[in-house]
Amino acid sequence: MRVIICGAGRVGCGLATRLAVENNTVTVVDTSSDLIRQITTDLDVRGVVGHGSHPDVLVRAGVENADMIIAVTQFDEVNMVACQIAHSLFDVPTKVARVRAQSYLQAQYNDLYSRENMPIDIIISPEIEIGKAILRRLSTPGAFNVVPFADGLVQFLGVRIGEDCPIIDTPIRQIPDLFTGLHAAIVGIRRDGQLFAPNPDDPLEIGDDAYFVTRAEHSQRLLEVVGTRESRARHVVIIGAGSIGTYVAKALEDQPGVRVRVIEANKERAEIAAAELPKTVILHGDAMDSAVQEEAGGGNADVLIALTDDDKTNILSSILGKKLGARHTIVLLNERPMQELQKDLGIDMVIDPRASTVSSILRHVRRGRILDVYAIDQGGAEVLEGEVLETSVFAGKTLAEAAVGDGVAIGAIVRDGRVMMPEPTLQLKEGDRVILLAERSALREIEALFRVGVELY
Repeated sequence: MRVIICGAGRVGCGLATRLAVENNTVTVVDTSSDLIRQITTDLDVRGVVGHGSHPDVLVRAGVENADMIIAVTQFDEVNMVACQIAHSLFDVPTKVARVRAQSYLQAQYNDLYSRENMPIDIIISPEIEIGKAILRRLSTPGAFNVVPFADGLVQFLGVRIGEDCPIIDTPIRQIPDLFTGLHAAIVGIRRDGQLFAPNPDDPLEIGDDAYFVTRAEHSQRLLEVVGTRESRARHVVIIGAGSIGTYVAKALEDQPGVRVRVIEANKERAEIAAAELPKTVILHGDAMDSAVQEEAGGGNADVLIALTDDDKTNILSSILGKKLGARHTIVLLNERPMQELQKDLGIDMVIDPRASTVSSILRHVRRGRILDVYAIDQGGAEVLEGEVLETSVFAGKTLAEAAVGDGVAIGAIVRDGRVMMPEPTLQLKEGDRVILLAERSALREIEALFRVGVELY
């Protein structure tokens, strides 16, 4: 696939990295010659210096032969215009734009993105994606990662295995027999910094991060089984009243029994948030000041969520919150070196904005009948939902016959709204949805299994 990426920032670089290693032809456009020099040195991609919304720059990037343009610069208007030009002048088949301003995303303006007006095929909003990830975590306490699949029928859960977990040292194949009626399949394990798709004879160990695929209604029982279920948060303190903080606070306002307080250092932003959040207490102050956190109730918080645009502020304010007595912390971190300090700093959950955005875009890049994608472990693996079509290699075969190979673990099959365990004798049929985890080395093979004879893109 020939892809043009406008924007060489964190998201653009992350996408270029993922797509380049999968043998796509990638060209990155940015106004910064330094960023272009860096990305072309580090990756096997072309680079063009210039504005991604200028036709002549897009021509230099090869837009006339491009299969897709992904506009992820810092400016919504540049992203939107780049997609418009790619459509109107060059008839690029697929156009993706990152849009941050919530005004552009209001439901009453959906017609703006029709083919007759501004023909953008996929709108990505990082703030909404991150906000949804945080809300899912709050609704499923005990899991450090929660992602829905199959229209919400299935959940992908990340759970840390502690000393009290009753299934330690038990081979994975035996776990379903221990808990009758529980649909939960372990599809991934991160151990000693390495993520892998386990074999049926692999056991869980203390300190593992285990990734489960489960029926949505079984999530709470699963967390009880592994000993991590907790009560839902009733007192939430949010640090940062930007787009993400406001989105999360607004959603929590509608949940009965939940008390939310927001700390914001910028006075103007605090006043805007106060107008938008009538049920939320907004405090103007420095979240790294213990007196301010105490006033917000940080010491009694069930969850403290740090969502400013500065990693150091988020880390230090969360450490202070934990010292004052906050039960759990969720921290937004942009830089990978900062993310790797999570356990050392006692942070319970890290939100990686780049990963959320990249996952949203990858579901539209994957070849074959791939319906949804979620990237984990810095792209070391992906959780995919694929549909079995009549011409798919999967069709008519049992899971044992399909022989997906090493680096792949199937978690669930959804047929006509019914979630089924991945039994070896289960025969796959046209229309089935398969939810699985694939290590990076196996992604091409998985795409081929869901391909429909001729590629969709």
